[in-house]
Amino acid sequence: MILFLSNFFKERTIIHTYIKKIARSALIAALYTALTVALAPISYGPVQFRVSEALTLLPFYFPEAVPGLTIGCVLSNFLGGYGLPDMVFGSLATLLAALLTMKSKNIFIAAFWPVIFNAVIIGLMLHVLIEVPLIATVIYVGLGEAGACYLVGVPLMKILEKRKIIVKSA
Repeated sequence: MILFLSNFFKERTIIHTYIKKIARSALIAALYTALTVALAPISYGPVQFRVSEALTLLPFYFPEAVPGLTIGCVLSNFLGGYGLPDMVFGSLATLLAALLTMKSKNIFIAAFWPVIFNAVIIGLMLHVLIEVPLIATVIYVGLGEAGACYLVGVPLMKILEKRKIIVKSA
């Protein structure tokens, strides 16, 4: 009987943890989408400052942020981007950056990956889709991303860490 109860509570804890991670991922997707769409005039185009990109640092703290950010990016680009190419390539940039952010040793390196992947992938995509100069677009997208990650994201994560709202797991 004790073994049965022990297994019951162990399974219940595992299920609870799993549900908590799914909920956190869904919340990140919703928040990313809401911020991007609410700030649409500055969230899309060759010169953009996507405030929601500050959230791309969350995989540094929570692995479940990776699917949340990717889904949030797909939804955001469906609602206001450059159609299917933006949904595919924008989400690919976010996914690749999130995977490397998750593996980073510190928050400053973690912020580097979204800047690089978005500058190159989105810059190239916009160059092809709307025929803007490649180098200029890569630079503009990269500067906007750097602003979102380093000027908004890093300070936000440091504040959340200081207040014990988020904690980097070992």
